[in-house]
Amino acid sequence: MPPSDFPEIRVGLVGFGPAGSFFHAPLIAATPGLRLAAVVTRDPSRAERVRAGHPGAAVVPAADDLWDRCDLVVIASPNRTHVPLATEAIKAGLPVVVDKPLAGAAAEARDLVRLARDRGLMLTVFQNRRWDGDFLTLRRVLPELGEVHRFESRFERWRPVPKGGWRESGGPEEVGGTLYDLGSHLVDQALRLFGPVSHVYAETDVRRDGVRNDDDAFVALTHRNGTRSHLWMSAVAADLGPRFRVLGSRASYVKWGLDPQEERLRAGERPDAAGFGPGGGPGEGTGAGWGAEAPERWGTLGAEGDCRRVPTEPGAYQRFYEGVVACLRDGAPPPVEPDDAVDAIAVLEAAVLSATRGQVVGLPGREE
Repeated sequence: MPPSDFPEIRVGLVGFGPAGSFFHAPLIAATPGLRLAAVVTRDPSRAERVRAGHPGAAVVPAADDLWDRCDLVVIASPNRTHVPLATEAIKAGLPVVVDKPLAGAAAEARDLVRLARDRGLMLTVFQNRRWDGDFLTLRRVLPELGEVHRFESRFERWRPVPKGGWRESGGPEEVGGTLYDLGSHLVDQALRLFGPVSHVYAETDVRRDGVRNDDDAFVALTHRNGTRSHLWMSAVAADLGPRFRVLGSRASYVKWGLDPQEERLRAGERPDAAGFGPGGGPGEGTGAGWGAEAPERWGTLGAEGDCRRVPTEPGAYQRFYEGVVACLRDGAPPPVEPDDAVDAIAVLEAAVLSATRGQVVGLPGREE
């Protein structure tokens, strides 16, 4: 990607549901060099929230209205629309950020990546959980664990009453359910830590009345390096398990509780706000303390009878959009390589097939 001459990158955001309003819009607004120029929504209440929270942004009814208003398109609309909208934006000559999952099928994701490369345009995927504090901490302490035998990772919730909406009540064509929603993060993290996967086994269930997509899932991955990843994602977990339990030949790392950044974003806070200076105390809005976690929530590192608390790295979702600016302005690599997203979708596809057949599914590598 050649360096860009944009003095200010105007961003067009497609969608102002939870992803657009709680994650993308505030992080865009907090990133130097970006300006939220326009938001696509037809919902009157969401339009009012755009005007109240982002008074400089225009509200437009369709994605086609963005092409002449922006230098970058961010797609945070329902999953089934990701590929069609990204394709339109790329054909209009615009770089694109797509919320996860990039696509419902690896083949269409590969076609999209190819199109962006042919046009010389950035395509990246919002895998914000790469900047969770607990994940950053695990990457830091990984050498101390020795050879990792098993990686256990969970995103579990207790929502016995469905919230409704396309993720739960839509059919498979919506690319919803916990596997593609929460599993997109868990699989991406496992691949980042332990590399390509050779075999996939999965179990998916619909546990609640009125829900059509899976709301309870388990995925087991065998990595080519021998590590096994066991991933749980659920909306019906009445007792939540540890976020991470990583077992190595020399030590383990165990962490309970979720990264605090989503909670803070949903509360209307931003990483550039005063009060998130170094250490999380009063500061100048540097973001240094934005993702800080209280010591009582830190994880433990060690072996039985000899474990110690280890400080959690500050989470840093703002790094994603800082990486987008660096890519567009300076020609740096995108913050998430789109090929990584294709690999994750291939694993999710194999998981769907495994759950349907009730058997282990082999997964060829990129070169095969």
